Amino acid sequence: MRPFGAPEATIGSLSAATAGELLCVANDLTIVLDDQGVIRDLASGNEELARETYSEWLGHPWIDTVTVESRPKVESLLREAGTATDTARRWRQLNQLLPGGRELPLLMTAVTAGLRSGKPHSFAFGRDLRATAALQQRLLEAQTALERDYWRFRHAETRYRHLFQVAAEAVLVVDATTQKILEANPAAARMLGDGGTASLVGLAFPAGVDARSAEAINPLLAGVRATGRADECRADLLDARGEVTVAISTYRQERNSHFLVRLTRALPEAPLEKAPSTSSMLLKLVQSAPDCLVVTDLDGRVISANMAFIELAQLTTEEQVRGETLDRWLGRTGVDLSVMISNLRQRGAVRLFATTLRGEYGAVTDVEISATMVPHGDHPFLGFTIRDVGRRLNGHDARATRELPRSVGQLTELVGRVPLKDIVGETTDLIEQLCIEAALELTRDNRASAAEMLGLSRQSLYVKLRRYGLGDLGGAAAESEAK
Repeated sequence: MRPFGAPEATIGSLSAATAGELLCVANDLTIVLDDQGVIRDLASGNEELARETYSEWLGHPWIDTVTVESRPKVESLLREAGTATDTARRWRQLNQLLPGGRELPLLMTAVTAGLRSGKPHSFAFGRDLRATAALQQRLLEAQTALERDYWRFRHAETRYRHLFQVAAEAVLVVDATTQKILEANPAAARMLGDGGTASLVGLAFPAGVDARSAEAINPLLAGVRATGRADECRADLLDARGEVTVAISTYRQERNSHFLVRLTRALPEAPLEKAPSTSSMLLKLVQSAPDCLVVTDLDGRVISANMAFIELAQLTTEEQVRGETLDRWLGRTGVDLSVMISNLRQRGAVRLFATTLRGEYGAVTDVEISATMVPHGDHPFLGFTIRDVGRRLNGHDARATRELPRSVGQLTELVGRVPLKDIVGETTDLIEQLCIEAALELTRDNRASAAEMLGLSRQSLYVKLRRYGLGDLGGAAAESEAK
């Protein structure tokens, strides 16, 4: 702190009003205290803070107008205020109490000065810290969000590592520039060599295949690098270990391109057919269909599933779903599959059953399921068609709410898609409308007689006619009723 050099010459002639105005402007809050620490006057140069400071503080000890943890700080400020040799006044952060239990954070210091009356008074000067507190809160929230994202990425990396290690398929991660093997899972180590994964890391790919196969793989790598499209070929392993299918795709990570190489045992090629059979075409259609197709036994255990279902379930191979119950991925565990199987046993088919499908990594998708029971000797099976309806569900539900069906069959199909109270309400409206139509027909459109028949007042009947859009409420009907 640097005091004025000649205060008597420069500010000694200031009046009390001028001095008070200067103190008001110089600080966000100025409190005048007597020698007992009681608040005698206060002023604020901050308009927003002026609305928050209250006259209830006047006449009360300053220590009683702050929070409990701030009271020792007030005592220290009052004790240090009278030290005339202290040229470096200490500023302390404390919280003033406001009506309603709110707190006002302030950075304050105190100075003792003698007035014309001869009695010493203290002045407490405060700076509003709410803007600083808001910035600190935003910083804390940002740090919390960063930490949450960090742990989410850590969990995702853990899942990836686990899947990479336990996958039955041999997988290699290769640098697209140097073609050095960066990572290899245990399945790749077993297929390409006798050592562990460390024996493969650092080798140039293709490794573990004969020279002829390497000559075929190198152009394949160049083509994938140039076009970015996945491709595959066949290769022979060294030491007559067998033939494999090499599938190569590319991805980018931290501005670097990498190859993802998958090695699977090659199956013997089937003899060429002159023309594809109907069953083979249907099988190819099922495998490449954009909707999920799943075949299960009567207990719901998966026998086969197409690639669309595997992708929607966030899996990689059909082996991961085979033998599992379809209930594992459906939204309401233990309910949805049981309801569908029960209906399939009774009716043989289920249409547009609304539910959700959960992926292995937490993704939830709104779906519609249609299913059928297929006789197959002593072992019938169930076929499920699962369609992703997430993009159109909001509009569809709104239409379903506004235009509920009128037939009993359609009403029962809404179970699980529309709340029970909405179905009951639609049924009640349907019965009420039919009764009004019957009464109008029996009375030949005489509103008064129809209202008496239904036990309603004429005004109530008119309200219901307008609600359901029945009859002509114009002049002709009015004249008929007048007669």
